[in-house]
Amino acid sequence: MEPAARPKPTLYYDGACPVCAREIALYRRQPGADGVEWVDVARCDGARLGSGLTREAALARLHLRLPDGRLLDGAAAFAGLWQALPGWAWLGRLLGSGWRLRLLEAAYRGFLCLRRGWRRPG
Repeated sequence: MEPAARPKPTLYYDGACPVCAREIALYRRQPGADGVEWVDVARCDGARLGSGLTREAALARLHLRLPDGRLLDGAAAFAGLWQALPGWAWLGRLLGSGWRLRLLEAAYRGFLCLRRGWRRPG
């Protein structure tokens, strides 16, 4: 009998954003990336989003569903993703809480303002 597969975190990203798609491609090439389920929200079936996440919300901000079902977004989703990738885990631990996470969230919100002009129609 095979051991049960460990649940994976699921990352929801906007593949229609060229900057976002390039960044996600970088993460997907990292060791341990097979331990994350990658969902391109611009191209997926709505059922893949699961409960509590709409396509509109998923396209607006990065989201990460943890194996326990909790849904993170924005900077917290980045920190969670980094913690899931062995080579990036140190960065996720460093920036994943307190004032550093708040600073990362402020920077992410600034990026989102710029990103509006980069997104390709989906």
